[in-house]
Amino acid sequence: MAVGGSIAESPYYIGRRRRRRPTSVKTNPGRNDMAAMADETPGPEFAAQMQERLLKREQARREEAERRKEAKGRQVVAEETSDYFLTTFNSERAAIEELLTADTEADRAAVAGRLEEVTAKVTQLQKFLNDSISFLNPHQLKRSQATLIDLRNRLNEAKEKAHPKKKFAFRARTKVAEKAETLDSLDGSVTVTSQFTQVDSAASSYCGFTNISDETLIKTRDEIQHQKVQLTHLTNCKVRLLGSPSSLHMKHIDNCEILCGPVSSSVFVDHCRNSTLAFACQQLRTHNTTDTQVYLHITTRAIIEDSKDVSFAPLSWSYPNMEQDFEAASLDPEKNNWNQVDDFNWLAAGTSSPNWSVIPEAERRTDWEY
Repeated sequence: MAVGGSIAESPYYIGRRRRRRPTSVKTNPGRNDMAAMADETPGPEFAAQMQERLLKREQARREEAERRKEAKGRQVVAEETSDYFLTTFNSERAAIEELLTADTEADRAAVAGRLEEVTAKVTQLQKFLNDSISFLNPHQLKRSQATLIDLRNRLNEAKEKAHPKKKFAFRARTKVAEKAETLDSLDGSVTVTSQFTQVDSAASSYCGFTNISDETLIKTRDEIQHQKVQLTHLTNCKVRLLGSPSSLHMKHIDNCEILCGPVSSSVFVDHCRNSTLAFACQQLRTHNTTDTQVYLHITTRAIIEDSKDVSFAPLSWSYPNMEQDFEAASLDPEKNNWNQVDDFNWLAAGTSSPNWSVIPEAERRTDWEY
């Protein structure tokens, strides 16, 4: 190093100074940088949108929590109501069964009084079931209906035992002939066949028609009132049941039109196709049925099983003194659940069964011949 030279001009110093010089960093942004940052900062509109989203999310969360709470409450109420129904129903059933199994050797007046009490209790139990349908599950409803059917059948058997029918006599032949003349005066197409007479005189708890094709068949109030009616193996027939039977069984029905008065208990339909049915009843069970229209008055819920293309409409046919048969059957003419149908083969909640439908009003029949 030259004597008298400046320290700042020394190569050693210059090298160290260059090596130690830090990289330039802007610690204070300029005006252009500040403007860019301002553009990227969310404005009042964005903040309002975020606030609205948060409020909606909180509201949805509260509504969902409230919905779950209400659903849980309804489930608890339904379970408690169902328990009450089953307890009361079973208690009343036991009381009725006790009356039915009471001493049958008592005098006729006592037996008649007891049977009247049973009839009233069965009617009340049916009404209790009708009023409880909304909260019963299909299994509970099915068992309760089966219990009522059994009680009504036992009641009818007790009535028949207390008041046995007179044995068949030759004079009944005259009554059949008189009936044939009466029916001929109503409609020349009515035919009283040999099968008809055989069913009337058969030693059976059922009356009705069987193995008949292409005929018009009629039974009057005197023949079917409080009786079990059975229709089997009928093809291309028109059937008129003008009275109030205790039950109605239809099996193997093909292309028929069957009209029946109020049935005091149940109607059973099995293997029916391409037919039209009309009746009033307490309960309806339909099996293996296709392409069939049902004009219905029912106080409970109809049940279909293994069936398809079954359509329903409210009962629209009548005959003289039909209101008396409604009273005899203990049916309320003002209460009709014709469009409340349970399909035991369709368990998808919230989705209607494709196996049954409602007949459009414009297509419903109103012109009936009796």
